[in-house]
Amino acid sequence: MDWTAIFLTFKLAACTAAALLVLGLPLAYWLATTPRRWRFAVEAVVALPIILPPTVLGFYVLMATGPRSFIGGVYGTLTGHSLPFSFTGILVGSILYNAPFAIRPFTSAFAAVDRRVIEASWCLGASRWKTFRRIILPLAWPGVLTGLVLAFAHTVGEFGVVLMLGGNVSAQTRTISISIYDSVQAMDYAAAHNASLFLVAFAFISLCVTYALQRRVLPL
Repeated sequence: MDWTAIFLTFKLAACTAAALLVLGLPLAYWLATTPRRWRFAVEAVVALPIILPPTVLGFYVLMATGPRSFIGGVYGTLTGHSLPFSFTGILVGSILYNAPFAIRPFTSAFAAVDRRVIEASWCLGASRWKTFRRIILPLAWPGVLTGLVLAFAHTVGEFGVVLMLGGNVSAQTRTISISIYDSVQAMDYAAAHNASLFLVAFAFISLCVTYALQRRVLPL
């Protein structure tokens, strides 16, 4: 198997999950608690990558981060490199593509926390931040962990977005899914089989973990 591609894939998945933990928690908490009527529009934007083909999302992210775009130009000026066909570029695309797989479980977990417990904490003098850190987050943690596992596992199997944004650059953008595609193109079916079997086993373990965590959130 292509161990370099496997290492890069898990590095991408770990960075994506970490970024979604930092960026997704505030947005998920806002979605779970806001009374705004236009919340549905934000939820639709978050869920859009589930409906869109990965190549469509990858194309528009490529256009938005290219060297002639504002974002790509600023990034190039600051770093001297371009976002497309780099690890940072596929990380940006991966975060956008996997956002719903993390934020939706986060939101459900926060919404399931008993409002009376939160209000009791406020009545006892705890600040909103202290209540979130000591009450809400621990109670919602199984759901948060479920979102992280789903985002991590889904990133491992990415193909379309990574191919559109990163191409096939060894040790930079060549993930295990692209390695499988290359093996099939080269008619090296043994290598493709080994890598595919690895992904099947990983997907099965990830789903087992996810369902076990969901049973903790919603016990039978």
